[in-house]
Amino acid sequence: MTNPVNSTNSSQNNFPGVGVPEESVGFILQRGGDELALEKVSDRFTVRPAGTGTLSEDWAQLWGAVRHRSVPQAKLVEYTVEPALLEQAMQAARHSEAVAFVSHVYHIKNNPEQLLYLTDELTIQFSDSADPATRDAIAAAAGLRQIRLLAGIANTFIFEVTKQATENPIKIANRLTGNRAVLVAEPNIVVETVPHYRPRDTLYPKQWYLYHAGGPELAAGAHIDIEKAWDITRGVRSVVVAVADDSVDLNHPDFQGLGKIVAPRDFKAKDFVPMPGEDEDNHGTACAGVAVAEETGSGIVGVAPGCALMPLRTTGFLDDSSIEQLFEWAIAKGAAVISCSWGPSAVYFPLSLRQSAVVHRAATEGRNGKGCVILFAAGNANRPTTGTINERGWPNNILQGQTKWLGGFSVHPDVMTISACTSLNKKAAYSNWGPTISVCAPSNNATPGMWLQETGYINTAPQVTVPLAGQGVFTADRMGPLGYDAEDYTGYFGGTSSSTPVVAGVAALVLSVNPDLTAQEVKQILQNTADKITDREPDPQLGINMGTYDANGHSQWFGYGKVNAFKAVQAAQKQVTSLKVSRQLQGRNDTSVAIPDYDLRGITSPIQMNDTGAVRDIRIGVDIEHSFMGDLEIYLIAPTGKIVLLQGRTQGRNKRLQIAYSLQTTPVLKLLINQPVKGVWQLRVIDSALEDTGKLLSWELTLGI
Repeated sequence: MTNPVNSTNSSQNNFPGVGVPEESVGFILQRGGDELALEKVSDRFTVRPAGTGTLSEDWAQLWGAVRHRSVPQAKLVEYTVEPALLEQAMQAARHSEAVAFVSHVYHIKNNPEQLLYLTDELTIQFSDSADPATRDAIAAAAGLRQIRLLAGIANTFIFEVTKQATENPIKIANRLTGNRAVLVAEPNIVVETVPHYRPRDTLYPKQWYLYHAGGPELAAGAHIDIEKAWDITRGVRSVVVAVADDSVDLNHPDFQGLGKIVAPRDFKAKDFVPMPGEDEDNHGTACAGVAVAEETGSGIVGVAPGCALMPLRTTGFLDDSSIEQLFEWAIAKGAAVISCSWGPSAVYFPLSLRQSAVVHRAATEGRNGKGCVILFAAGNANRPTTGTINERGWPNNILQGQTKWLGGFSVHPDVMTISACTSLNKKAAYSNWGPTISVCAPSNNATPGMWLQETGYINTAPQVTVPLAGQGVFTADRMGPLGYDAEDYTGYFGGTSSSTPVVAGVAALVLSVNPDLTAQEVKQILQNTADKITDREPDPQLGINMGTYDANGHSQWFGYGKVNAFKAVQAAQKQVTSLKVSRQLQGRNDTSVAIPDYDLRGITSPIQMNDTGAVRDIRIGVDIEHSFMGDLEIYLIAPTGKIVLLQGRTQGRNKRLQIAYSLQTTPVLKLLINQPVKGVWQLRVIDSALEDTGKLLSWELTLGI
């Protein structure tokens, strides 16, 4: 007799069974079209009590099983036991009348910290041709009892695993997928929630300014709420952050990755390798780490780890030609965000016409006319970006009396000027302030100081005599014995030098979800979504207080507030708009193409579009098999040669990718709006790591014009 679990009469449907190899049937979790490799936890299992009474534990005591905790979502009780007695204890539980369901506890392979608990439920979607009799026969053969219909999906039901079942829900589901009458079979699992995306980079817990859950010298909410922002985007390579500084150590492991470095330039050495050249060239590496350090699984992670880095080594001078070369390079090479944690070594420094003009040009003509988002650090002297202070107490009276202060870049109308707050949500003692501050971001706390040509670095006056509380910023450091620290990372970075790349990274995330925004729109989003932190204590140096907000919502200390990554990204996402489409064109390529292992040339698959017109909407459907999807990057190439990254290396151990990319799910596709439709569109798939292989099965392209 044919077993209804894994076979049915071919006349019933036209869906061939897929199934799972027998050797893997107990260790593959089918979920959302993906397959996750599982391993059993050796010292624990779960039971679901029968009925609502007290669970008798005679069987547990016999085998030394100890109640560990309850899993209330699934009415499960978790037990621990010596690994050698695991199977005996589970078998004893199965024979107990007080127990309705028994299961191993699992974890995803190579991820032992994430436990998965099986419930006694399965979801099964049947083919259209599976009649009620067929469904009932399949369920009965598997030991399942129908609970209810799943609303919203045709022919889909929730089943309960009964005591008549001879296998666990994972095995049952995997065997059912071999039945041509079954489209989907998924066991219901329980996983403890992780509130928001949290990278595995080993030093990430030290990066309190990104996210923290409390600790010494950490006020609630003193971070930028990055993990909820990362639930939406971690950045895309098409958004390039230019870090203009003394150098960037390009050998640092946190700046590695395909497409990570874009258009490097050394204006000091007049070459294309902006590496440290002097013992003190450490600043830019730390800034770049804060903004865009790659998510590698070790080290740190930047605010926008998925974005590209344009490292620019400045000349160290602020002459017109140096500033023009810097910004013109950033414009020409496609920088979306320009982060500058430096300023003039002068008290009063108005910009020249040429300097002002090139900054304006970058902010209005860069990024194909949408404008580069330009950020400058406010400075660390605890002085106004523009204003007058009655100076006294400076060494040798180098400054005294009514003294005008002006930072030319920090008052430019096209610039976002960034001040600093501390891990206690207070003003950083050193942070410059004034009417031109846009927003603030978390950094360290320290005494105010500045570098002057006559003196070198000195503390500003009067001397601060009270203790200054707050944690330092942990970031990348120059490799080797040089740098701020003996290691390749430092926990002692800070100043508005650090707060500025924080905001630069958030701006990059904003553009990752909505690349159609202008620079001014990004600025408005960052200001409008900032957290209104306050500080009512007088400044420890000058005795003034500007830590509250005026009628326009602006504070001279904090600007419009502390940058909030999640709110900013969420607001940008809501501004994504669809253009009116008069008709749609569709193309499909079903030719299977093998993806060569670790070949950075990749493979391309074409679709010819013959209609004229411009793209108003776009959708790409992809079907790929690969033994480790995390090796792959997927690009769409327009007939004009414009390239968009659809999928980075974020799919991990998934083995099948059946997904659709649209303007709503992949806003970077906005870069293709108004591109000509006619010509050859290509999907490029690149395998960027050794060992695993696969193939592109098919893809389709839908264009709205």
